[in-house]
Amino acid sequence: MHSKLITGTTLAAALLAGSAITTAALAQQQGYKITVNKDRLVNAQNEPQNWLMMNGDYGSQRYSKLTQINRENVKNLRLVWALALGGMQDVPQNGPQNEVNPLIDNGFMYTTDGWGTVYKIDARNPNKGDFVWTSDSGVQHEGISPLTRGIALYNEMVFANLPDGRVIGINRDTGEIVWDKKVAVTNEFGSAEKFLTAPIAAEDRLIVANGAGDAATRGWIASLDIATGKEQWRWFVVPKPGEPGSETWKDKNNAWKTGGGGLWQTGSYDPQSKQTIWGTGNPVPIYDAEARPGDNLYTDSAVALDINTGKLAWHFQYTPNDNWDYDEIGVHMLYDLNVDGVNRKVVAHFGRNGFYYTLDRANGSFIKAGQYVNDLNWTKGLDPKTGKPVEYDPKLDVQRYIPETRPLRGEGLKRTCPTWHGGVAHQPVAYNPVKHIAYGVGTEGCYSGDANAQVYKSPEGGLDSKATVAHKFSSDLYYGAITAFDVVNHKNVAKAVTEIEIRSGATATAGGLVFTALQDGTLVAYDDDKLEQLWSINLGTPLKGAPVTYAINGKQYLAVQSSGRHLHPVKFDRLEHSSYMFVFALN
Repeated sequence: MHSKLITGTTLAAALLAGSAITTAALAQQQGYKITVNKDRLVNAQNEPQNWLMMNGDYGSQRYSKLTQINRENVKNLRLVWALALGGMQDVPQNGPQNEVNPLIDNGFMYTTDGWGTVYKIDARNPNKGDFVWTSDSGVQHEGISPLTRGIALYNEMVFANLPDGRVIGINRDTGEIVWDKKVAVTNEFGSAEKFLTAPIAAEDRLIVANGAGDAATRGWIASLDIATGKEQWRWFVVPKPGEPGSETWKDKNNAWKTGGGGLWQTGSYDPQSKQTIWGTGNPVPIYDAEARPGDNLYTDSAVALDINTGKLAWHFQYTPNDNWDYDEIGVHMLYDLNVDGVNRKVVAHFGRNGFYYTLDRANGSFIKAGQYVNDLNWTKGLDPKTGKPVEYDPKLDVQRYIPETRPLRGEGLKRTCPTWHGGVAHQPVAYNPVKHIAYGVGTEGCYSGDANAQVYKSPEGGLDSKATVAHKFSSDLYYGAITAFDVVNHKNVAKAVTEIEIRSGATATAGGLVFTALQDGTLVAYDDDKLEQLWSINLGTPLKGAPVTYAINGKQYLAVQSSGRHLHPVKFDRLEHSSYMFVFALN
């Protein structure tokens, strides 16, 4: 019998009223095929049995309402099945790979690997995962570094950004590639644009972004027609001369052409305002602020774009004229918050520079911020009105901040906290909307670095890498950390420290738990109030993908995907790479 297609708007009329999980089960029983449409994505948190978007929902909260696995019984979690994936071929020992978690829709799991192969897995058997199809996009491995942060589901399609600059749409029933578009290219100086984020599917659009800012390209966000892949608009992080913000690039070498601002963690989406909100990367050259005097908009910023036109609605810059590599590409969470007795829609962000920020979602205006890292010395604090560092001087072309921590040309190594990795960088964060606690995972500590003077090829632009002395740096304090941050009172309520850095992410649940994974192969569950460790298992292979939780036939599961190794500074951990899906459940 052919299945019947049903959308969110007709589901209520076709089936009995009930919760999202009951409705989905009824739909399957009656032969209906539920498409992943706008209504379902907008209400993704009401389908706790599924995990429909990389960061959980449009607001990037990574919060699950499932409670079967909880503080009292999490110690009984056991591995119930594992499935070997591909993608580890031609991966260097300390190279990037999978910083990805699977998507789950009504018993079926979708994931990808660093080379762009997409997998559909039947997860309905409680003791075994089975491949439904594998879709190999044919990425050539020569001269390309493999990396993925995920895929997107929409309608009857799976969408993936590929490491060779293509974007593909795949039929999710057959695994056949429906459309294939080359979107990221090489610029006039030979620098290659690259996809390092998962796409966002919203309003019949696929939002993709160039993440290769550090490779001396201009970061951009683009909208593609979800049915055909045809480009609809593109917005560049670094403005060209004459555009708003170009006055903040005061050099005479066309630094804007290679100005950076890459976007390498997926943004969020506000269905009410029809705005997509992203964090942007650092300016380039990274460590030489004198090569690009000015605030360098719109790098190190939160930006909100109209999803229909691609026009900038608002921005907030965290660290003007940055030269510490404090790019703010990290997740920007969307939630409602009572501020001084008024309920406000906000954007919240664990800054790589060590502060947790709360901004007004309507216009990007600063509300408040608080330090969340243990060690911070680059500024004495933030202006309570503007949110800018208190030392920031808009009259200066090159900021000084605290000179003892701010290396400029010829000044040698200077010690700065937090380390250039943050704080929280790209790692997916989580938010419990009941307890109003945000959870960030990442790396803390301090490092010493210099300002390596950059040379341009000509007044027409282009960085001369051969004529530039390499950046010198070292780390004297470096450790992993999990932070629980009270977003109402803007202060830490708990922090757990790990010896090894965390490249994974956090997931919070209504069962009173926070899950994350460590580079040494340890999958961990903490209680969500005090961050006391309640359960762990070491899988013997590096973990960079964030854990996710879902349910099938009333049983809750926890899944994590293994990956490549990535340590700064490198520590020989004697682990081998693997590409596996590990799935856990209670006894």
